[in-house]
Amino acid sequence: MIARLVLASALVFCLAARAAAEEITVTAAPVDSFKGAQVGEKVDKLIWRGGIELSSDAMQFGGLSGITFTGGQKLAFVSDHGWFVSGQLINDDEGRPFELIGVTADAIENSKGVPLSRAYTRDAEAIDTIYRNGVAAAVRVSFENLTRVADFDLVDGRPGGAAREVGIPDWLTKLRTNESLEATCIASPGSPVAGSTMLITEADETPEGNIAAYMRGTRDRGDFSVTKTPGLNPTDCAFLPDGDMLLLERGTGLLGFVMQIRRIAAADVQPGAVLSGDVVLSASGGAIDNMEGIAVHAGPDGETRITLISDDNFNDWERTLLLEFALP
Repeated sequence: MIARLVLASALVFCLAARAAAEEITVTAAPVDSFKGAQVGEKVDKLIWRGGIELSSDAMQFGGLSGITFTGGQKLAFVSDHGWFVSGQLINDDEGRPFELIGVTADAIENSKGVPLSRAYTRDAEAIDTIYRNGVAAAVRVSFENLTRVADFDLVDGRPGGAAREVGIPDWLTKLRTNESLEATCIASPGSPVAGSTMLITEADETPEGNIAAYMRGTRDRGDFSVTKTPGLNPTDCAFLPDGDMLLLERGTGLLGFVMQIRRIAAADVQPGAVLSGDVVLSASGGAIDNMEGIAVHAGPDGETRITLISDDNFNDWERTLLLEFALP
């Protein structure tokens, strides 16, 4: 009986701690066109579905490096400063992104349930949702500098709680830089390696000059690599329902930032493979910003949407852009 009371008290304490997350007011301004395309028009090999520029006076909002949907239109971001930012994406009557509501911030915690205190431990770069029996149950987050991967619980679509560290190979752990583990995504049910986690570095190269990566799965496990695009580096990845993998890459050019998305066939994503794929979207200059996160989810009408988020690095001259596209 005493043990049950202790357990119940601990549960109440944890729920109270989670409920204490700070609410954030986020404003959204519409982004109507992209590379000259209006909403609903084709841009490269995708369809432009609209976007919003996000801003907030809250000190926790900014530096958004990764994005994932945690059920329906609920989404979560991770930031460079060690925060989970969660909310719900609202679309207008035309299906365009319109605003974020119910936005909260939770400090990312270590395995002891204590908020990360040192800057080099807080640099979260990517996040994806773990599904169990078709239900979003947790998120998987990767960090650079102190390179590691950890899982966190989901409560009503909001990640948080104590970290549960996930094992990664020694060669990844030893990459203690801000160009180490950058992209993380979990293979969708349509993939031959469904459930496996892709861990892709930003700039660590194999002897052949490709970008080093690792696949962590129950049966499918081992190193692989991605062909390098001159001037660009991987920054995130996501899987389409059919198992194809999208790779977001980002760099800088004369007019600001440059980005592209590659689509890699499902059958090619295997341990030991060298992945290349086809470019489905590229952009530079004012159309984009420092694009760092990519997620795939079902839009309001069931259409497969591809959502990008940019990292403003907490700088006044950079923007937080949420951009959405669809497959033709």
